[in-house]
Formats: sequence, C-alpha cells, structure tokens
Amino acid sequence: MTDTTRMGPIDAQPCCAEFAAVSRRGLFAGALALAGTSTVIGTAVITASPARAASADSVLVVLSLRGAADGLSLVVPHADPVYYEARPHLAVPASALLAKDGFFGLHPQLAPLLPLWNAGKLAAVHATGLPAPNRSHFAAMEEVEDANPGSTTRQGWLNRLIGTDASTSSLQGFNLGPGVVPTSLYGEQPVMSSGDVDSVGIPGDDEWDTTGGRKASLHTLWDGNTGPLGRGMRSTFAATADFSPVQQTADHAATYPGSDLGRALAGVARVVRGDVGVEVVTVDQGDWDMHSDLGTLEWGRMLNNAGDLAGSIAAFFDDLGDQAGKVTLVALSEFGRRVVENDNYGLDHGYGNVMFVAGAGVKGGQYYGSWPGLSNDLDADLMVTTDYRSVLAEIVASRFGASTAAVFPGFQRESVGVMFGQ
Repeated sequence: MTDTTRMGPIDAQPCCAEFAAVSRRGLFAGALALAGTSTVIGTAVITASPARAASADSVLVVLSLRGAADGLSLVVPHADPVYYEARPHLAVPASALLAKDGFFGLHPQLAPLLPLWNAGKLAAVHATGLPAPNRSHFAAMEEVEDANPGSTTRQGWLNRLIGTDASTSSLQGFNLGPGVVPTSLYGEQPVMSSGDVDSVGIPGDDEWDTTGGRKASLHTLWDGNTGPLGRGMRSTFAATADFSPVQQTADHAATYPGSDLGRALAGVARVVRGDVGVEVVTVDQGDWDMHSDLGTLEWGRMLNNAGDLAGSIAAFFDDLGDQAGKVTLVALSEFGRRVVENDNYGLDHGYGNVMFVAGAGVKGGQYYGSWPGLSNDLDADLMVTTDYRSVLAEIVASRFGASTAAVFPGFQRESVGVMFGQ
C-alpha cells in the first residue's frame, strides 16, 4: 500500500478541528467554569466549602478516553464477519487477539491487562453509549458527563453522586491533570482540581510559618471575612492542609509508562494511598480522534494509545497497595467510530463503543452487552444496545450504595451484570 493511498483525500488530519479545539482548552477555562463558587490559587481550583479529611470506603476513578476511541479495535468482535469485510487494512487478526472467547477478543497491545482479566478484576461492556447518536465531541462529552438529558441545571453525575451523603468536603471529588474541570464534577458540591499532586497548596507555603509572616497575614485578612471570598480562603487553608498526607506518599511514576496518562495515574495512586477521603477522581487520556493513521499491528496511533492505556492501568493497580480493594476504575469515551475504514487508514465519527470496568466489585474476566451486528456500508455505526448510564448505575449502586435515581434523574437502568450484587 502506498503513502498516497494511506493519506487519501477524505481527511489528511490526525483529528478533527473540533476535537483539536476542545483539547486546547486549559486551566483558564476551568477556572471560568467555577467562577463565583471557587478560589483559584496557583494550579488548584477549590470550591468554597470547608474540607474534612476522612478515609473513603470506596473510590471511583473515571478515565475518559477523549476524542472517541475505537471500541471495535480495543475489543474486537472477531465472530462478526462484517468487521473484517469493512476493515480490510485496519482489522485486528483473530489469531492475534487476547482473552478470546467465541465472539470477542482484546487488542494485543492490551496484554498488560491480562493479569487483571484472568483474576476476574477486569470486564468489557460492548455496544454502549448515549441513547441517541451525537457526533460532536464537545456536545457528546457534555451529554455523557451531565447524564441528565433535557435538564437545564448544569450539574454532572459525579457531582450528584458525592452529594448523596452528608459530607461537604472539597476532597470528595478530585480532578487530576491540566485542563477543564469536567462536566461530570461540575455542580453544587465542592470539588478540587489540580494539575498534579505536588501543585496542591498555596504558592510559597513552604516559606511561611503559622506564627508570623505572610501566612499569618492571610489568616488575619480572611479568617473573619464572612463573604464568599472569605469562605473560599478558609476552605483553601483547610483543604490544602488535609491534602498534605497525599503529598507525603511515595511517587512511583518511574514504574508507569512515561506518558501523560502514566504520570496522571501515578498521581491518582498517591491520592488513593494518602487516604484523605477522596471518593471520585477524574482523569483524561486524549488523542483518540483517529481520522487518519489509526494503523495496523505494525504501526499507527492505536498501537501506541492502546499500549499506553493498558500499561498505565496495570501499573496503577499494582501501585495501590493495601488500598486496591476499594478502588473501581471505569474507562469510557464520548462516542465510537464508524464500522468502515476510510482511505486514510483511519475511522470517522461513529456511535456505539466499549466500556472497561476494573477493580473492586467487578465481575471480571468476561464480556458483557447485547451485540447488534455490524453493517458494511459507508455510514454504518456500531449501534447502542446498552445505555452507558446502566453501567455507571451498577457501579454507583454496588460501590457507594447511592440512589441511582438521584445520580441519574429520570433514568430507568437495565441490568448489565458487570458488578457484584447488581
């Protein structure tokens, strides 16, 4: 195959312009999203609510594969002949698949996850997604993370989840990494966001003391202030102090892939091992918008991304130590890709996708979902047979005992069976 065929006329860009614009959004946009209810100090964004450090019984890590990952490459339906007909160059050979059953198999780059799979700690749910197609990255991300179609209230499902108990700690919800605080965490409940673990704090904090100097001056200025800024500053003092055990934990980033995701999950492991009461953590892995150069088993962006994803998740669970028994991770994307490959060795925006669920409470080592069958025409999608909220609702009910009606208003979940007790 020549380079001219591989870089054909359909789309010579690695990702679409919309996703490129979304991925360039930075901390400034995140600060604007929380304006009026938060204090921004350095790279930390902390909402105005007193923090209270306490051990969390369960921790949920939500890993968003930004840009619409191709679930048909990650979990291959090798028994559906249309998959191979529609992807003569991109299809993963059945002989190369891992954890293969009579219908599905894992991309070979997911090999680092096999110990979790074989231990019954990792499962995949296929043909999941939104109740109706939405091929706009930005709109689909908003819809997935709000998880309350038709509502005019801007509040994400994770913010509603942490609002189902009596705690008002801003440490319950934590967004780790640069960029916008995700819609899933946005809302009435206090949350914290930071570019990395070691950036949580007040700039110059190590140069101050509690008996004098600038730190004492800040307390003098704000401790008696009853307005929103005063409450925000007192929340900042308390939250950064309560977070300090996390910063004292060992950083094992050297045992992870040297990628953004590896570094982020190393930070999440520190947050969990610090045991300061964080219950939900959000992390992004970008660059899944593969309109071109998705590639084969010899080259391409899927090869690299899948390997990074698997290596980072595997290292994360190895790093959790005695806290691993309370951590559940779910990985999902805003939508999937088309069934039929394009002329650029890539795939255009689609609909249905796969979700991975790993860790505590998972009935792993198997594939879930109702397979709709594939069609071999230019606009064919993997159709959705399982609303993604049904998967999330099982996690919420199993791990937190929370009201799924409160977290997903108006939604009647269907049984998926991926979590014990559900």
